[in-house]
Amino acid sequence: MFFDYEFKNYNLRLIFYILILNILGVLVINSATGQDSALIGKQIMGIVVGLLVAIVLSLLDYHKITSMATLVYISCVIGLLAVLFFGENVNNATRWLKLPGIGQIQPSEFVKVGLIVFFSWFFNKNQEKLNYLTTLLLAGVLLLVVFGLIYEEPDLSTGLVIVFVFICMLFAAGLSYRWIIGALSVFVPVGLLFIYLLQYDMVPPFLKGYQTRRILAFFFKEQYAEANLQQDNSIMAIGSGMLHGKGLNYTANSVKNGNFLSEEQTDFIFAVIGEELGFIGCTAVICMIALIVFECLVMAARARDMAGRLLCVGMAALLAFQSFSNIAVATGVFPNTGLPLPFISYGVSSLISMYVGIGITLNVGLQRKISN
Repeated sequence: MFFDYEFKNYNLRLIFYILILNILGVLVINSATGQDSALIGKQIMGIVVGLLVAIVLSLLDYHKITSMATLVYISCVIGLLAVLFFGENVNNATRWLKLPGIGQIQPSEFVKVGLIVFFSWFFNKNQEKLNYLTTLLLAGVLLLVVFGLIYEEPDLSTGLVIVFVFICMLFAAGLSYRWIIGALSVFVPVGLLFIYLLQYDMVPPFLKGYQTRRILAFFFKEQYAEANLQQDNSIMAIGSGMLHGKGLNYTANSVKNGNFLSEEQTDFIFAVIGEELGFIGCTAVICMIALIVFECLVMAARARDMAGRLLCVGMAALLAFQSFSNIAVATGVFPNTGLPLPFISYGVSSLISMYVGIGITLNVGLQRKISN
């Protein structure tokens, strides 16, 4: 099975770009955590395990994986239910499971990739009926079930990520422009009305207080200055790095010292990159992520079938949106959310889950369609 592929099509560039980000991530995490050897050891272990998983999955026919899509979806739901009933509460959020012999994992990270697999199969199976209302409603309900479970953790940012990826995959599957225009004509006015009502404390029941403050702080910075403190400090740190940065492991007058930032090794790791590696380092990271997304889209264009194309598009959308969101929060472009920077931020669950998606994507690239 493994030797029927044209290995000249194996996308080694993609692995190379990711490993560069991994190495940079370890160096920056080392600095952000004050050279915490335990966390660095876990991150390196995650890289090794993730890379091995990606290599194995890259040699496994992606059709075998998509054929188990229903089981994958059920596993996602069960994992999220397990978190709600048996999960560990950290900082008023229940997002983690502690497994014997494995340790702490975050199922929602794996759900992102699981949904890409499931909806690749679902949209491929329903190609001819994609624009039927019944098909779109069914897809929406299946997404809403997972979104609701993730939201209950609470983890709105991850919920928004899976919604964005779903929309991108739906578009790539051939959604009619009539549906797109119709959706925009509804959601844009509703979104504006939503922001307007928030100003008058007319908060919908599905929003928590801190989420409301973050949204309002984004639109009305002067009135909610305290809610922007973390982002203001992040912007200050990035700006202080100027062109070349202050150097790795810089400690004097660093934003890492004191309570200037929370979760420097995860949510605000881009601030540490900006401070220590400067504009050059920030630009290099953005370019490397852009190259990874580009490689995924190239493999999507060359995929043999709809399922393969959607797997690659889904991973490209996930990497692009999550990376953009993390950097946008650190630079004040987005409201404050908690999303890791792919392949750089600390987090074994996030790291391995991304490698799972990359492994499947690599197999799609191995089975590219034959050019005429």
